[in-house]
Amino acid sequence: MGAYRYISELWRKKQSDVMRFLLRVRSWQYRQLNVIHRVPKSTRPDRARRLGYKSKQGYVIFRIRVRRGGRKRPVPKGQTMGKPTNQGVNQLKNQRTHQAIAEERVGRKCGALRVLNSYWVAQDSTFKFYEVICLDPFHKAIRRNPDTQWITKPVMKHREMRGLTSANKKSRGLGKGRRYSKTIGGSRWASWHRRNVQKFHRKR
Repeated sequence: MGAYRYISELWRKKQSDVMRFLLRVRSWQYRQLNVIHRVPKSTRPDRARRLGYKSKQGYVIFRIRVRRGGRKRPVPKGQTMGKPTNQGVNQLKNQRTHQAIAEERVGRKCGALRVLNSYWVAQDSTFKFYEVICLDPFHKAIRRNPDTQWITKPVMKHREMRGLTSANKKSRGLGKGRRYSKTIGGSRWASWHRRNVQKFHRKR
């Protein structure tokens, strides 16, 4: 087994004494830092490499903490000013994962970079911590490499905001196979629309 295989096996056993101690200490350390901060090197190099990270120029990693829990509706004094079906304020859940929200916040903060992917690194009772892999689309090492040229195109601007990253796609219900038959054609709405709208030729 190679070194990365050993690292990934270690991360799989998060309940082991070593990992429990490490994660507890790291969570404490991450809480003392800024909400979004740049990381000199990946905490999980095996995971980062599987998600497309390379230790070379043009690649950047940011660590971010996201507050855990549901999503409270942002209305003044808890008044939704609507029908009783929409009066909920407190026990609402977010449509997207904490990981997708973390990617979006990093994307907003680092507007010139492109978000490639992200992975979990730690959590405690209050926060979840993720590391987000970003690329500089104007760096020559990225632009000249055929493997990364796709992310330099203008249509890839803020892909994390438009549900195109891996974490975002999970909550959109996209995928292959029988489990994802409800989103064939792009989205849940597109699939429903295609099956429920009758189309006619103009001359009939």
